[in-house]
Amino acid sequence: MKLLSYPFLFALVIISVSGTFDSINKDIVNKKIDRKVDISTQVVKISNKITLENGGSGAVKSFLLSLTKEEKDTLAYINVVTGGSSLKIAETKVQEFPDIFFYKVELKDALQPGKTVNVEVEMLLTHLLEAYPALIQQGEKQLVRYKGNHYVLTPYATTTQTTTVTLSSPNIENYSRLKPTSHTDTSITYGPYEGVAAFAVDPMSIHYENNSPFLTVTRLERVIEVSHWGNIAVEETIDVLHTGAKLKGSFSRYDFQREHNSYSSVKSFKTVLPASAKDLYYRDEIGNISTSHMRVLDDAVELDLRPRFPLFGGWKTHYKIGYNVPSYEYLYSSGDDYILKMRILDHVFDDVIVDELVLKVILPEGVRNIVIETPYPVEQLPDSLHFTYLDTVGRPVVTITKSNLVESHIQDFTLHYQFPAIIMLQEPLLVVVAFFILFITVILYVRLDLTLSKDDATEAKMRVSSHCELVHSHHDKRARLYEKLEEELQKLKSSKDVVQSQTATRKLFNSIRDETQVINDLAVKIRQDNVEYADKVSELQKVDKVIRDSVNQQLTNVEKLVAGKMSKQQYMEADGPLHKKKEEALEKTKNLLGNI
Repeated sequence: MKLLSYPFLFALVIISVSGTFDSINKDIVNKKIDRKVDISTQVVKISNKITLENGGSGAVKSFLLSLTKEEKDTLAYINVVTGGSSLKIAETKVQEFPDIFFYKVELKDALQPGKTVNVEVEMLLTHLLEAYPALIQQGEKQLVRYKGNHYVLTPYATTTQTTTVTLSSPNIENYSRLKPTSHTDTSITYGPYEGVAAFAVDPMSIHYENNSPFLTVTRLERVIEVSHWGNIAVEETIDVLHTGAKLKGSFSRYDFQREHNSYSSVKSFKTVLPASAKDLYYRDEIGNISTSHMRVLDDAVELDLRPRFPLFGGWKTHYKIGYNVPSYEYLYSSGDDYILKMRILDHVFDDVIVDELVLKVILPEGVRNIVIETPYPVEQLPDSLHFTYLDTVGRPVVTITKSNLVESHIQDFTLHYQFPAIIMLQEPLLVVVAFFILFITVILYVRLDLTLSKDDATEAKMRVSSHCELVHSHHDKRARLYEKLEEELQKLKSSKDVVQSQTATRKLFNSIRDETQVINDLAVKIRQDNVEYADKVSELQKVDKVIRDSVNQQLTNVEKLVAGKMSKQQYMEADGPLHKKKEEALEKTKNLLGNI
């Protein structure tokens, strides 16, 4: 697979390679760093514009980026650009700093001694903002806390650096100050700071109001089914969780509709689909959700999706969205060679975070020599088969997965494969053969006399055998219900929760009563053909009543014991005979079932 961009980075260093470790070139100076931190949404967006100067005597072809463990763990996307070109990035280590994570960046052109180069580092971090407080009332505003560093983490001395933090609201509870610091409306400026030492750290903390949607797609399964008959079907199964401050207390629909002051709740969100998308549907487990609105634009189709209920912190929703697109826009061919080029991920909503993405591409039956290329590293799972109508050996399914995605990951994958044109005739031929076999079968059926003489005795035995099998099946279900009653009895002894136990046992006894009634009905049907077996079933029911009464009495005794109405000694004396009586009945039941 092709690698176009690679995870995380935060600060920069020039390096020379030594064995399995890289070392820091201390002649390099950060002449100027202009950092912008956007924390106005749930995704932390950081942009560093850095001017690097080579103060050494030799040319430098690469430099390092460094970050803390927390920054690395929350990194979703990173890109380093110079002169409009993206640079290659690879993870590395520096032996002197085992607790700091480094990435090596290859320069497009070697940096000559005494020269400078401007690089821009863009990174997106997820799940870094902390809801503080973690629980809020329905009508409260959401406050979050951001923790970072007043300085850009770098192993170089920095001549001057400035940090500008963009907020979603001018309402700030408190923020850390490192002079010079200024606050204007929705931005805080730190610096400029002169002569900053290497690896300088000074904790930054900002506690502010942020009511932007904190929606996370915990899992997204995207299925693309390719047909060479002119259509590509796309279906996405999406689980969305509100990861903001959780709702404290109960939800009031009346207050929600009357006051409209649920600031952090999400009532709807906008999904963007390809411009050629058609036959759209939006549904959940209940059925179609009719509260969505579609708007067709020149370059896209916008869907305003409104879940069945507003999403508060800790609430989640599950839905499916699907559409069709014409294959000629995404599928290219030359002879038997085909190339499919489509998005790995659609625009689910603004500032989306996808914890887990599973992409499945279902190709036509008969495809071979499959190769997939992706613009960033993914994990490819073993290929599988998918069966649908008129399939014989199954359609190959290519599956890839990736975690922690954001909007910048909305890029195209390229899938190469070969498909002989003659296989296109397979499905039409299968239909012809199927109809031919059907017509021949009908012709033979109407011309052959397959009537058999009626044997009442044999039919009666078959009916009795079928009913007896059902008796065994329903008795097995009843026996499993008794086992659950025993479990409830033991649970009551330990938990002493009589109310919960009575609720559970009442349901179990109702289920036992239903199974018993079914067996009674079967006994009536058996008696019409065989009185002997019907009597055995009736005897089985009498023994089962003994078991049921014994279990019921045991439960009553345990409830008395738990309530203090019976001593432990009295309970033991009463339970012994009941247990023995139940065991004898179970043994008799086993014998009866063996004869039915």
